[in-house]
Amino acid sequence: MKEQVISFELNREKVEICADPALSLLRLLRSRFNLIGTKEGCGRGDCGVCTVLLDGRAVNSCLIPAGKVEGRKVLTIEGLTREGLKKGAKVHPVQQAFIDKGAIQCGFCTPGMIMSAYALLRDKPFPSPEEVREAISGNLCRCSGYKQIEEAILEAAKAITEQEGKW
Repeated sequence: MKEQVISFELNREKVEICADPALSLLRLLRSRFNLIGTKEGCGRGDCGVCTVLLDGRAVNSCLIPAGKVEGRKVLTIEGLTREGLKKGAKVHPVQQAFIDKGAIQCGFCTPGMIMSAYALLRDKPFPSPEEVREAISGNLCRCSGYKQIEEAILEAAKAITEQEGKW
């Protein structure tokens, strides 16, 4: 297909790129913006490894055609890290909680899990364990067993509200 100009907000910055609109958002992020924190797993939307936020909602970037992000907002794990750095932390509180609770293991699913957790906590600052499990149900982890991930998300909720008073 013929390339077209795609304009959108990426990690809180306006960007414009000429690309095939049928290219997946995942491939656009990795190959054209060199944002390799978003991983490729199954390529079918089954594993959640490629999760990013699109207009504040967690989505599988492997399923989103690049042309569909025109005029929209995309947030990746790199953008989340920058948000933490701007607030004087080494990383975002969600990322720090994953580190502190040992929820990382091999790390392959971690960016997608963190983005799903971030989306949950933006919508629901005080989630129940059941709500946490539901929010990450589309993210597969083969190493950690989910208990540490759940604990990390609940810990992040506490840390965020203590730091900021609100979301």
